[in-house]
Amino acid sequence: MTRFNTQLVHGLPIGDNATGAVNPPIYNSTTYAFDEVGAMPRYDYARSGNPTREFLERQIAQLEHGTRGFAFASGLAAIHATLSIFEPGDRIVVGKNIYGGTYSLFHDYFSRWGLTIESVDTHDFQALETAIAGDREHGVSPAKAVYFEVLTNPLLDVNDVRGIANIARRHGALTIVDNTFVTPYLQRPLDLGADIVIHSATKYLAGHSDVNAGLVVTLSEEVGNRIYFAQNRFGGVLAPLECDAVRRGIQTLALRMDRQQANAKSIAQYLLAHPLVKTVHYPGLPGHEDELREKGLKGAGGVLSFEVVPGVDPADMLDNLHVFRLAVSLGAVESLAELPCKMTHFELPREERLKVGITDELVRLAVGIEDEADLIEDLGQAFDIAYTKYIERHSDVDLFAQLTSGVFA
Repeated sequence: MTRFNTQLVHGLPIGDNATGAVNPPIYNSTTYAFDEVGAMPRYDYARSGNPTREFLERQIAQLEHGTRGFAFASGLAAIHATLSIFEPGDRIVVGKNIYGGTYSLFHDYFSRWGLTIESVDTHDFQALETAIAGDREHGVSPAKAVYFEVLTNPLLDVNDVRGIANIARRHGALTIVDNTFVTPYLQRPLDLGADIVIHSATKYLAGHSDVNAGLVVTLSEEVGNRIYFAQNRFGGVLAPLECDAVRRGIQTLALRMDRQQANAKSIAQYLLAHPLVKTVHYPGLPGHEDELREKGLKGAGGVLSFEVVPGVDPADMLDNLHVFRLAVSLGAVESLAELPCKMTHFELPREERLKVGITDELVRLAVGIEDEADLIEDLGQAFDIAYTKYIERHSDVDLFAQLTSGVFA
């Protein structure tokens, strides 16, 4: 029995070659020869199965302690395939704070397909149980599933996978967890009662901003068979070269994430003390250790967000970063910064964004593995420019006086 870091490097051999190659081969063939008519070969057509893809799928199932793994061409393709196992008329309870693309997939596509989507605060267990249980007397059947992110995007609220899964199980609902921000290095949701885990492997697992990929892991074979049917029939599979890129990224996952978390913690502490910052959202700050541990997490990841004080334009800061790149996505070796209201969460109507706390002043940082001093200095010089621009726009206002008087408290 190998341990986690060894599993990251070696995965599970699939017995596909006898060359002695240290790395698994990349099979670009789209079709495979039959020994004879009527044979049932292990591989026949690449959409249905590919040795390079199988290696990655078995590895992510091993890392997440699941029975079946599946690789897709993107995170949204993975979510699409997962939701396709449900039928028109089924009701899905969804965490109220999710990635904008996922929100659009639920509300702009699957609602037209006949699924009923109900948003709920997954931290409010009473409201969650009411939503999942439904109301048969009034024609509301129990939910078929609950879907949520372990760390919400972009406010980094920590969901309790075990508590949510316990409620879902009582009512016969599946628990579907987006584990992208956390990865199996920091938490394995299936061990806590979840039924399906989803990753945008584009992020931490691949880790280098060079491949789009999605992964799904199921706890049971029965649910796995339904996901495989969707994968095989829709055909949104991950190509062999991209599968190998994700495999190579996974090998250094723990090393990268340790550095990203350390950098993120230092940056969060710097932001807490900055006069232009109103609020910092990061569960890795001192004092949150017990909450993380109680909810089954080994760490807080490398993403954080913060709000600038009223009157300061966050674009003035974002447009003047140099080490941080102004870009969406996260989990890669380089640090990225973005404005959720205009970038990752633009699909959400403004009133919906504000309801869940995604204000126009909120900035999200995806922290990489650079030197933390360079990252902090980059933020500092960008804040200086934002302050100068504020003064230019409000020459008749004394910002320092307002700060010391508590206006921006």
